[in-house]
Amino acid sequence: TPPVQLLYCAVCTFPVEYCEFGASLTRCKEWLQEEHPKLFDVYYSEGALQAKLGTLSLEAQTKLEKDTAKKEAKAEAKADAALKKKLASQITIKRIERNKRKHVTSIHGLEAFEIDLKKAAKQFASKFATGASVTKNPQGLEEIIVQGDVSDEIVEMIEGEIGVLKGIPADNVEVVEEKKKK
Repeated sequence: TPPVQLLYCAVCTFPVEYCEFGASLTRCKEWLQEEHPKLFDVYYSEGALQAKLGTLSLEAQTKLEKDTAKKEAKAEAKADAALKKKLASQITIKRIERNKRKHVTSIHGLEAFEIDLKKAAKQFASKFATGASVTKNPQGLEEIIVQGDVSDEIVEMIEGEIGVLKGIPADNVEVVEEKKKK
């Protein structure tokens, strides 16, 4: 017998018959109705819903509807909070003086935009032909240290959304110059 072909939802990534257990049922239904109208009729037409609900008592039915609405509201709130956090996050690019004419550039705040710091460090290292590494700063947050004064070029890369640096608003980037104390 050939293997069973399953259709997975593009919204919640569950198999379509299990979308009702996810947090985004309404968006799943919309996607299924657009992409696969026949399957939508099988799972969510009036007849199919009545057949499912016929086995439930009236109290259980209202409780199920309340729980579904609560789950969806919670998922929406979570998505909104993540978006607000993303928009409020700042990326700080520091130019730090090491010796008289030697500098290092420190970038932190990229993890808020779901950017893989190791990949970003590798990209900076290959772009500027210098050393770049991911380290923890004194506050315990991870940052990328790039050897050399490349702060302006890094800002240009972020604005141009080059490589892994996609999805960062240019106005969330702050450039700071830090002098070494004598």
